[in-house]
Amino acid sequence: MPDIIHLLPESLANQIAAGEVVQRPASVVKELLENAIDAGATNIQLIIKDAGKQLIQVVDNGVGMSETDARMCFERHATSKIRTTADLFTIYTLGFRGEAMASIAAVAQVELKTKRSIDEIGVGIKIEASEIKANAPVATQKGTSLSVKNLFFNVPARRNFLKSNAVEMRHVIDEFQRIALSYPHIAISMMQNDMEIFNLPEGKLNQRIINLFGKSYKEQLIPCHEETDMLKITGYIGKPEFCKKSRGEQYFFVNNRFIKNNYLHHAVMSAYKDLVGGDVFPFYVLFFEIDAKHIDINVHPTKTEIKFDDERTIYHILLASIKRALGTHNIVPSIDFGLNVNFDTFTNFNPEPKNLQGFTTQKPTPFLSYSEKKIPSNWETLYEDFENSNQPLGESIENNKTTLSSRLNTMQSPQNLMKDEVVGENKTTFQLHNTFIVSKVKSGMVIVNQHAAHERILYEKYLNMLENKFGASQQFLFPLTLQLSPIDFSMVMEMESEIKCLGFDFSVFGKNTIVVNGIPAEIQNGNEKDIFEGLVEQFKTYQTDFKLDKHENLARSLAKRSALKAGANLSNEEMTSLIEKLFTCKMPQYDPSGSPTFVVMDYEKIFKLFFK
Repeated sequence: MPDIIHLLPESLANQIAAGEVVQRPASVVKELLENAIDAGATNIQLIIKDAGKQLIQVVDNGVGMSETDARMCFERHATSKIRTTADLFTIYTLGFRGEAMASIAAVAQVELKTKRSIDEIGVGIKIEASEIKANAPVATQKGTSLSVKNLFFNVPARRNFLKSNAVEMRHVIDEFQRIALSYPHIAISMMQNDMEIFNLPEGKLNQRIINLFGKSYKEQLIPCHEETDMLKITGYIGKPEFCKKSRGEQYFFVNNRFIKNNYLHHAVMSAYKDLVGGDVFPFYVLFFEIDAKHIDINVHPTKTEIKFDDERTIYHILLASIKRALGTHNIVPSIDFGLNVNFDTFTNFNPEPKNLQGFTTQKPTPFLSYSEKKIPSNWETLYEDFENSNQPLGESIENNKTTLSSRLNTMQSPQNLMKDEVVGENKTTFQLHNTFIVSKVKSGMVIVNQHAAHERILYEKYLNMLENKFGASQQFLFPLTLQLSPIDFSMVMEMESEIKCLGFDFSVFGKNTIVVNGIPAEIQNGNEKDIFEGLVEQFKTYQTDFKLDKHENLARSLAKRSALKAGANLSNEEMTSLIEKLFTCKMPQYDPSGSPTFVVMDYEKIFKLFFK
């Protein structure tokens, strides 16, 4: 029987390795930018075409490579960073595994031009699918220019799994922003289809943050600094009133390497917990400087996950540093930070709860006396069953007990509750605490959550608009100009046709800027900016948490952001209209997230509250 085990061809082995390292265009961007930084570049250009599918080019002014190094960099496990096992635990540079360039060259057409300052002429190499097509001297500037063309051209199955250009571009921008934040002293720029997206001069971290995310961030940055024998933490956090509903602007860097760590993220959230709700996320860009022997960074192919040898202590140092920063800037009352950070608990404090705008929220309303309570004018009808009876109260109760089961047989379940039963000639509908609508029905009474009900109504309406590709719009007398972050702008452009189907009328107006000329007809004027920006934020939240399809996500997001909020005072006509529309929905019982829109307190339930 012949032997069946054999070595893979080098090109096939490289393609398999590429499956771990090169998942999408953003993966290539990350590797090339990291290589440029490791080469000592002080100026880096990133050029993208077709969201990286057609071209990814990085040009730097680093040290360049010799002819031998230029060839060797495309070999598997070729690296300048590691020579012994001990080197794995003292790594401060970015790229070090020696697989990136070989993996990229296995699934793309690669062209390298590089030159050192001591050389008179540079080196040019062209590779396709791991095969060297050309290797010759070229005239080029000091540094390195590396072009990756037609990614996955020889692996069509992988190329078919790439998302739309807008989605892939968002991932590219994510990687670019992480690199730009971690090295603010390096000038870095980005071009997409011959249009400049970023042009970031060298500077301080706070300047880099403002240049990346917008001038509005100048108002919200709080410096954070903590230094111990084990760890140094520097960076910026955001003021609580600027928290957002979606994640995305939270950055940890360990020795200038971006990482993801839910445990440390929990420490930041714990520091904010008395200031914001649990469903919002603060901005932070935090850098950890720690001896490399205390971490292991080679635990994941993308190197975004690392291990600490004492994560618990780091958690408490981080928690203390965030609280100190918030306290120093008068966000929270003064806190005693003289405690040992190894202790589990810190000094308790109970600041007055604040809303997202930073104002102190109202304290719970005290119970009112009978004379102070606002009693509905139609309260007498609540007792009409007893008043219409000639029997003494005791006999009425007993008779009600004996006939209760037969009466309940004719009652309708909440699922079968019809709008004519709730509305009709009903004159006993009223609002409770500007949050609930209470109405008398045959089986007892129905309590409607006005926000959930309105959200269900709008959700089905918006979903219908998206399916029919039409939505009514109300035009502005004065158009609204909105400046978006590059990622949000890319997302809006990806969904342009769908957003317009909802009733938004907008056009592009310069770099990352749109002009909104109209909004959906049913949205009240006055909060147009919040509605549009809220739609984008909510879309990102649902995209992260639930992985909804685009139509479902848009309909739910806009319904969530534009529905009536608790506290809105409604007239009798508005309450009636809301209930009528609710019970014409396909699923009136639940809002889009599955929470009930109404509950029915039937006669038996009410009866048992008083007579058990």
